[in-house]
Amino acid sequence: MRIAVCDDEKEIRDLLGEKIQRLYPQGEIALYASGEELLLSHMPPDILLLDIQMPGKNGMETAKELRERYEDTILIFITGLEDFVFQAFDVGAFHYLVKPFEDERLFQILQNAVTRLEEQKNPGAGSRKEKLQDFVIQAEGKHFVVSPKDIVYAEVFNRKVIIHTIDSDIEYYGRMKELVKKAGADFYRPHRSYLVNFNYIRRYDASVIDLKRGQALIAKQNYQDFVKCYLRFIQRKGKE
Repeated sequence: MRIAVCDDEKEIRDLLGEKIQRLYPQGEIALYASGEELLLSHMPPDILLLDIQMPGKNGMETAKELRERYEDTILIFITGLEDFVFQAFDVGAFHYLVKPFEDERLFQILQNAVTRLEEQKNPGAGSRKEKLQDFVIQAEGKHFVVSPKDIVYAEVFNRKVIIHTIDSDIEYYGRMKELVKKAGADFYRPHRSYLVNFNYIRRYDASVIDLKRGQALIAKQNYQDFVKCYLRFIQRKGKE
């Protein structure tokens, strides 16, 4: 396994390299001081931690050229700004780490990246598509069969859960966390009162998600995680 770090700041580059080597002592660690130096290498990294703000060829430009050569490299951006997070979609970034970040967060992302790498090399191991089951909800004396793929979003209102499907609304007395368990990986809970289906998102900002039907709120503390999860969803869908 070859893990590379590309950052123009030597102190950060060396520190990340040391931390990664301690975590994966059998791995091959490569350090690059610029995008140009990385692109001149003929040894493609399996996992790349790439700074965005660099003199000369910046991280986004470097990533675009790298993607043309090596589409399977797992790319993790590291940056001091959040402004580039949306551009990360264009180059299939696996994750987006904003400096400063804790070692625990770095290790978690790297472990997830290694898991993805293993799945790429062994397609049958852990990459099976999730099969979701329809479920039944009782409301107003009737029983409704609900398919997760038809749920646009759900919300909590007046102690009731309201499921908004493509063509109807179902209100019932229940708990949102139970619905979350049934919904599956295509769903995200951006706010304690909302659950959204990534498949029906049309646009969003730091406070509101516009869906095919209706809107959902995003809690401020959940926005970064929401964007990262949505990015991974886009990547996953692109490979199915």
